[in-house]
Amino acid sequence: MAEPEFTATGVRIEKRLRSLTRAGQVRIRDGRVQLLTSYGSEIDSAPVQAVRASKPWFAADDRALADLNGKRYTLTLGDHDPAPGEGGPPAARRFIEAVRRAAGRGG
Repeated sequence: MAEPEFTATGVRIEKRLRSLTRAGQVRIRDGRVQLLTSYGSEIDSAPVQAVRASKPWFAADDRALADLNGKRYTLTLGDHDPAPGEGGPPAARRFIEAVRRAAGRGG
């Protein structure tokens, strides 16, 4: 199995106003975006080319929107895995860039 191109843990995943998990995972691997519960069960997944990731203009830097299979999810990602000694960019921005890069849309 290939190394994941992006992984974030401890992610709050919401669909509309309903929280699906407060400690889930977001993973980009083998050309797919996966949303997982804290136990590793799949909430949803889709080919990365079919996923639309964006930053809501009204939200904090740790939030991103992801459209998978016609469903919109709100992701709250903290600053995970920063470089040693650095704060690093917000994980939401890194997620959006990773989706665009994996889909071949630039980054």
